[in-house]
Amino acid sequence: METKKELVVSAIQDGTVIDHIPTEAVYQVIRILGLEKYKDEVLIGNYLASNKLGRKGIIKIKNKHFTKDEVSKIALVAPFASIINIENYIVTDKFQAEIPDSIENFIRCANPKCITNAEVVPTKFYVVDKENLKLKCHYCEKFTTKETLRFTE
Repeated sequence: METKKELVVSAIQDGTVIDHIPTEAVYQVIRILGLEKYKDEVLIGNYLASNKLGRKGIIKIKNKHFTKDEVSKIALVAPFASIINIENYIVTDKFQAEIPDSIENFIRCANPKCITNAEVVPTKFYVVDKENLKLKCHYCEKFTTKETLRFTE
């Protein structure tokens, strides 16, 4: 007789689940959200079977809910990620991360001569192509793409 074995990750009482993360973006999501320094439970799964993506990553963060800017950061590297808010073991909100029309203060301009890289000036970008991720700097008008994307510290 064949027995089916399954590992089950415990549910979180309060917090957030980031699901449907592309496998190559899981650790980037952890870095940009600063989760490597978070002092509560963070459960990470990667290369899990997914009907939607083939393989996916998932991150469960106990006692943490994300701001609009944090969700925007997730969307830049994992545009199809689902954000699931949980309170008292119940899903209270579920939505897909979306790239906003403009981004301020957390992306660095790819142009080394941009004023934002020479002086303390808050960055601002306009999203000109959400599908291929192309951002235009408000100050120098140079483009930043997924390949040149760098987050501020």
